[in-house]
Amino acid sequence: MTIIAAADGSALGNPGPAGWGWYVDDAHWACGGWALGTNNMGELMAVLDLLQQTAHLPDDLHVICDSTYVINSVTKWMPGWKRRGWKKGDGKPVLNVELMKALDEAMTGRRVSFEWVKGHTGHVLNEHADRLANAAAVAWKEGGPPAPGPGFAGAAVSHPSAAPGQVEPEPDLFSAFLEADHVPTPEEQVVALERSLLTDQVRADRAAVAALLHPQWQEIGASGRIWSREEMLAEIGPIPETYLDVLSVEQVSPEAVLLIWRSHGESGSAIRSSWWVITTSGWVQRFHHASADPQVKM
Repeated sequence: MTIIAAADGSALGNPGPAGWGWYVDDAHWACGGWALGTNNMGELMAVLDLLQQTAHLPDDLHVICDSTYVINSVTKWMPGWKRRGWKKGDGKPVLNVELMKALDEAMTGRRVSFEWVKGHTGHVLNEHADRLANAAAVAWKEGGPPAPGPGFAGAAVSHPSAAPGQVEPEPDLFSAFLEADHVPTPEEQVVALERSLLTDQVRADRAAVAALLHPQWQEIGASGRIWSREEMLAEIGPIPETYLDVLSVEQVSPEAVLLIWRSHGESGSAIRSSWWVITTSGWVQRFHHASADPQVKM
């Protein structure tokens, strides 16, 4: 037999209160999360917990997931990372490496297949998993863990000091801000969030990008095209490696930060400005503008 399950993750602020959930049916589901985490941590943890809670069963496992980041990590990128000592092709450390190592271990000897589905399109299992992940994130935002769910009877707990199957979350791009004596400034938070929007880990996940864009977000691209939030999310995806050089960053009011920066990538460079505003879930980008770099000769 084959167990068919959907797995999903969520974060309110990315990073912020984060949740994960997987769903097979009303008798077999689970969720959890952290007071501070990222959307990708939730996506990875949902699959990891599902693998760990079904490890004692003889069935094949078919995982439905709306995160290409998770699927590509497990099915394509992981062998190369392991050969390089858990480093990416550019020599930088793999993000969420402890979760990745745990996933690699949990996959050993298993018959597992993955299926990508577009999120928020009415897929029944995906909608259940999304609801669980979001509810878990909300529970942490309100001060406590969610009800963990029934899981699978007889599942071994790999980490008895935590929730079933949970590993300690790896510090992410905000790790430097989480030191005991350092409180990030709004400017630091905005620069880190802008950099995250240039990473495959975020851009490969529509929900992660959506969490960083204001509901009325707009962009004027270097070509002069005006983009709406819906248009951007419909076409979002990984981009060639792009670097960000901060030209200036200023908190112009308690609710707004203006970041001016230069992007460098395979397609050239551009001067960009981003308005970020604070909301109940954290800083989100309200407006973005790109223009030709005057230092680049045509």
